[in-house]
Amino acid sequence: MAALTLREILSFDILGEAAPEILCGGKGLDRPVRWVHSSEIYEIGPLLSGGELLLTTGLGLAGADAGARRHYVRELAERGVAGIAVELGRTLMEMPYELVDESRRRGLPLVALRAVVPFIRIAEAANTAIVTQSLTDRPHPAHDRDGRVAALLVELAEGTVLSQRDVLARARALDFAVDRTHRLVGVAATGPAASAVLDRAADLLGGRLLRAAVPDGSVAALLSIPPRVNGAVDAVRAAQGAVVAAAGEAAAGAALTVALGPAAPGEAAWSRWGESLREARTTLTLALSVPVAEPHCCEGALVTSSRALALERQLVGDGLTPASRDRMAHLVTRALGPLLEWEAAHPSDLVRTLEVHLRNGCSPTRTAALLHVGRQSLYQRLERIESLLGLPVGEAEAHAELLLACCAHRLLRAGD
Repeated sequence: MAALTLREILSFDILGEAAPEILCGGKGLDRPVRWVHSSEIYEIGPLLSGGELLLTTGLGLAGADAGARRHYVRELAERGVAGIAVELGRTLMEMPYELVDESRRRGLPLVALRAVVPFIRIAEAANTAIVTQSLTDRPHPAHDRDGRVAALLVELAEGTVLSQRDVLARARALDFAVDRTHRLVGVAATGPAASAVLDRAADLLGGRLLRAAVPDGSVAALLSIPPRVNGAVDAVRAAQGAVVAAAGEAAAGAALTVALGPAAPGEAAWSRWGESLREARTTLTLALSVPVAEPHCCEGALVTSSRALALERQLVGDGLTPASRDRMAHLVTRALGPLLEWEAAHPSDLVRTLEVHLRNGCSPTRTAALLHVGRQSLYQRLERIESLLGLPVGEAEAHAELLLACCAHRLLRAGD
């Protein structure tokens, strides 16, 4: 891959915050940038070696006459700098005519930065990208590739990547070309067979996978899924099915837990991809610490998604606090009190039955199958529940509160 160009660096999000405006030298935007440097010294030219993007507030030019300003530009052009970016609004209110005219004569890109962003932030972000790009251009052993994949996935999840161009360039260098027609799903997984299962799932989907072990010990991945896999348009459901099938083939068993984030279009901004990774990671943490609401499949392996645990994520947030526990306990007592009193005196499974029933659209067939009970046994449980609560469990107005209370009850029991 080629070195980063001035055009690419100007597209970074951090430069976007500075509201850049290209005043002249547009034909030179594809020049490679060797380094980004800031200086207010008028005599900076001889100290540069070429290929730099120079950032300045114009402090060294404020007291200079028109001839001196033209000399400043000529000297920088002769040194082969890639471009000049001048912050306006503090030292210089507007770009001096002679800077624009001389830059135009020399074919030197001149950029006005119309919003204040600390130069140290711009230089740090850009120079990090330049170094990363230079390392990407070199041959890498397999283990170093894993490190670069992990770095990209972590930066996406934490929201610290530089720009869409940066993400796409780094992904391409890692042989993960993003198809705009695909859907991207963030994945977080743990277990000895996690990597192999995710690789196989990508094969079953006919998609692509970018995965690596990350510092917390789990496996993070982005799964690129073609549209309408096996006729299905729901990318998350398709991914879940493929992971379940792959886990079954690998006999992964109870050692495997996989969490999927929401699907994002391949053409979406990188922040959407990062959001999917972040939600997958949060969901994995919950899946490992909270009993599941209903039985799952494939020999004990748990494959879930952020939408399946949406209530849990909303209730827990960044963690249970004394205040949140009190609120949840109050909700449970108000909504489920009669059921809990009955269960305390009679061995039964009424609260779990209620949650599974509500989560599955109050379908007796689906609920009975998941709980492995006969339809008649289920009807008896539901009659008991409705008698104790004094309302039909399928009543629309009560549905949300009852489901939320069942979920809160399970979370509180897991935290005890």
